[in-house]
Amino acid sequence: MPMCLLCMTSLSNESMRPSKLKKHLETAHKDKKDKPLDFFKKLRDEFQGRMTVNHMFTQKVAKVDRGMLASYKIANLIAKAGKPHTIGESLIMPAVAVVLSTVMNQSPQEVTSVIPLSNSSVSRRIDEMAADVENQLISKLQVNDFSLQLDESTLPDNSALLMAFVRFLDVDEICQEMLFALKLTTDTKGESIFKKLEVYFEENNIPLKNIVACATDGAAAMIGRYRGFSAYLKKAVPNVVCVHCVVHRQHLVAKNLAGRLHEALGHVIKAVNLIKSSALKDRLFQQLCEKNNEEFEKLVLHTEVRWLSKGNCLNRFVALWDSVISFFSGTELGQKLVDAKSDIFYLSDIFEKLNVLNKELQGNNSTMFSCKEAITTFKGKLKLFWLNLGRREFAQFPSLAVISTDLLDDDLAVYVDHLKQLHNDMDTRFSDLCHTGLWIPSLLMYLKLMSPYKKVSLNFRITQQLKQGSSVEDTRSCG
Repeated sequence: MPMCLLCMTSLSNESMRPSKLKKHLETAHKDKKDKPLDFFKKLRDEFQGRMTVNHMFTQKVAKVDRGMLASYKIANLIAKAGKPHTIGESLIMPAVAVVLSTVMNQSPQEVTSVIPLSNSSVSRRIDEMAADVENQLISKLQVNDFSLQLDESTLPDNSALLMAFVRFLDVDEICQEMLFALKLTTDTKGESIFKKLEVYFEENNIPLKNIVACATDGAAAMIGRYRGFSAYLKKAVPNVVCVHCVVHRQHLVAKNLAGRLHEALGHVIKAVNLIKSSALKDRLFQQLCEKNNEEFEKLVLHTEVRWLSKGNCLNRFVALWDSVISFFSGTELGQKLVDAKSDIFYLSDIFEKLNVLNKELQGNNSTMFSCKEAITTFKGKLKLFWLNLGRREFAQFPSLAVISTDLLDDDLAVYVDHLKQLHNDMDTRFSDLCHTGLWIPSLLMYLKLMSPYKKVSLNFRITQQLKQGSSVEDTRSCG
């Protein structure tokens, strides 16, 4: 119904005639009849912008929706940072309130009241997002071929955890995701591991035949010929390609130390443990480092389950060598460290290079092709290393170069033998990766995961290379 904005009186349709509107203005609002047009436009705008019940509820719902979205995003940040769920309510919301009241000069109550961040809310948000991510991943695995990597580990509370990672092609892009982390309630035999995987796949309708390759560690429960996980998987999926994880193999090669080098590493670990195991000794050693103006003040503790730990521990130990020897002066362990000085400095250099190789073998973009290239390159470097050491050239060994004048020929002979042993161990461990014939399953698997256009192109190029009698290296480079 028409309405007068001055007296808020509803008018009939007949009153909309210009003459009657003018009569109403002159009769009911004599003081307003001479007002300009802008006055009446302002009245209209104020009326249209007034707060109504419908507008109030719509605005409130929009704030709640934005608050809920902010709650999910903050919960995602908490999960990524690995912080306790209570941090949202105890730290984040008070921090937001301080920013709003101090910087923006606004009342924080209006914003903080619509963002639920309690302990239970954050936990529920994280569970919902995790379930959604898992469902999206499962939906892709149901229709795509993929490779699988399994690893079984024991937690500090003696619980056995089975972790599975998958790699697949999603719109011409190689994707790598964690599929699950499940507890093994009883034993960790190959049959139990396979049944756990089989049950998970059945519950989520993922066909086992979609597994084109599987990588595991070197444990007998995984690679056993008759009762290992790989044996049970091959019975269910005959065409699957099972391989020993390349990174695990590199770790086994790096662990192979014998004779005086093994003893020298033992002395280092013992010295570090003696300092780190006592709070008093740790503080005294820190004061000694400060007094000597060392770059670092703490030693790095060696942990066997962390594969880069030996290299990091040795590098820090060599960097604080003078302070360590001063701390253990007059003791039997201190004398052993002095006697094994050259061995410790050599181990620091070689484990640093092994750590670099280990990192090259990891990553989302790592493939069998890139791993073979890294291994082949490192084997070539080993030959250069022992040739240079034999000529007393220490360009690749900066720690040894510092004490080069104290090195004996017998010491260099031990290091050259160790480098040759590393080369032979890598030949043995990676024989399947570097062997010509065993490239075919990996290549077929790679072609199977590629898009049709890339398959045709790569098949043609590889066929041309093989027809021309090219080497395996040329064929790999072509791929």
